[in-house]
Amino acid sequence: MEQLTAEFGGSRRVGTGVGPVLEKFDDVSRIVVLRGGGLGDLIFAIPAMAALKAAYPAATLTLLGTPVHQALLAATKSPVDEVCVLPFAEGVRPGEENEEELESFFDGMRGRAFDVAVQLHGGGRYSNPFLLRLGARHTVGTRTSDAASLERTVPYLYYQHEPLRALEVAGLAGAFPVDLEARLAPAAHAARPAVVMDDDGTQPLVVIHPGATDPRRRWPVERFAELAAACAADGFLVAVIGDASEQDLAEQIVAKAASAHVHSFAGDLDMAGLVGVLTDAAVVVGNDSGPRHLAQALGIPTVGIFWAGNVINAGALGRSLHRIRASWVTACPTCGIDVTQVGWTAPRCPHNDSVVADVAVQDVYEDVRSLAATERAKEDA
Repeated sequence: MEQLTAEFGGSRRVGTGVGPVLEKFDDVSRIVVLRGGGLGDLIFAIPAMAALKAAYPAATLTLLGTPVHQALLAATKSPVDEVCVLPFAEGVRPGEENEEELESFFDGMRGRAFDVAVQLHGGGRYSNPFLLRLGARHTVGTRTSDAASLERTVPYLYYQHEPLRALEVAGLAGAFPVDLEARLAPAAHAARPAVVMDDDGTQPLVVIHPGATDPRRRWPVERFAELAAACAADGFLVAVIGDASEQDLAEQIVAKAASAHVHSFAGDLDMAGLVGVLTDAAVVVGNDSGPRHLAQALGIPTVGIFWAGNVINAGALGRSLHRIRASWVTACPTCGIDVTQVGWTAPRCPHNDSVVADVAVQDVYEDVRSLAATERAKEDA
């Protein structure tokens, strides 16, 4: 208990959530959350932000995030009241730093007089000093042994489910979980995407996202193409999605699938369009990537193709709507380096061989059919 008390800044434990839920802070009217990164990174933080909003319902919640976060939260209903785009800063938002812009940003943030600042951005080596410069009355977050300390911290260990890690941090601010996973809905004003499929609207839609930030997490194009062709032959329409950088992947899949019912929309959708397409899907298939996580948050059935280590960090918790096909590869196929040692614990080898290539197409296809049949049964009930 003495160690816990020291780690949590002397606060008394008052309940349990994912971890200890400590006493709430007094007189909180402004909360700021730091979470940079991509689409999935934001979605992992949504449950913690929902918990904070429930614990402090009169407080405004500001997210310090990225342009893609701003676009998603404009297209959905969420617990976030405001998004402020982060300046470029080492370890927080990659890009060329400008000291004047950084100082102007921090001056503006300190002028807001935040009551609680919450760090949900990694182990804190860069993000904790960044958070401290906001000048909030109280600070909470994760921390590796070499990171600056905050008022209340929880140790950062790589292998922990990311939404649950964020909820553990929210507990340090006195917030009990509301949901264990993100829940989002399209904004009331969101327009339907301008996607034209060659059907009468009665055929079920399978959405495929073949990308992932780390190339090693990508199922091979040939596997996705085989899956797309099988789905099309079984009466599904197939939409392959992605951003502009993933157009080539999508076009390869369409070409190899060789079906009039398989189309690419990679690079054609804005964020509202992506939300709309995912919402229309019977099933979404993807790697461990932002669009798959977004589909899950929108309540759409998904089949995820994961490396086993990423299942621990990012896999769906339930199996009624979400299936996971995991690869148990533990070594780089080229050089044999242990890929289970990640982050700062070991250097990453230069190879980008897929570590999920051994996931069988037939297994993924059967999951798609099972989930689509379950959804149709619900609609017919």
